[in-house]
Amino acid sequence: MADDTASAPNTSDDIVIALVDDDRNILTSVSIALQAEGYVTRVYSDGETALKALLENPPDLAVFDIKMPNMDGLELLARVREQIALPVIFLTSKDDEQDEEQGLELGADDYIAKPFSLRLLTARIRAILRRANPARMLDADRNESGEAAPVISHGRLFMDPTRHQVTWDGRPVSLTVTEFLILEALATRPGVIKSRNQLMDAAYPEDIFVDDRTVDSHIKRMRRKFRVTDKSFSAIETLYGAGYSYTDG
Repeated sequence: MADDTASAPNTSDDIVIALVDDDRNILTSVSIALQAEGYVTRVYSDGETALKALLENPPDLAVFDIKMPNMDGLELLARVREQIALPVIFLTSKDDEQDEEQGLELGADDYIAKPFSLRLLTARIRAILRRANPARMLDADRNESGEAAPVISHGRLFMDPTRHQVTWDGRPVSLTVTEFLILEALATRPGVIKSRNQLMDAAYPEDIFVDDRTVDSHIKRMRRKFRVTDKSFSAIETLYGAGYSYTDG
């Protein structure tokens, strides 16, 4: 595992993940897990050290803890994004909904609440890398039949799962990976009511528990993003006591 001072250039074939967290145990366990998946990792235990290294030698993706001394993850993201377009996942505590909102507004690609599953983190990393660099990740994203995942097109909605791209009326809508997976579960079968449990199963591995409020928060944010593009957006319907459904809108 690389240490705080290590940022040697990687080879062109390496996919490099930067980890920034003041908890050394998290840095070690996540780094080992990602290296087992074939990634190269660089780890930093404070935001100031990470900022310099990230700008000098950008990785393919970074994972930031929000709560860090001196320079927290929010400030780190803001300062990084002033100069480079780096995909970022936030690690948050379950009670940091305000920080989650601020991080997503600053441009974070997704967030994962602590304690988290390493399997969930690696899945989110893979999905964001797929969206950021689809050509590089294409071979790894073939399904068992050898074909790329099919696009979803219903009414004014278009989704490309291979590239994690969404448009509404031809205009792009930027969703986090979690939001994308929830919308994909709804849009795959328009008109069918999906319970919150079913949507949680679509967006999270089976060993991760999230409560109903988490799904509701994702739906709320998703609607808000679509309404930036279309003020009358109403394709995601709430069926009180049952769940949600997608209509062709």
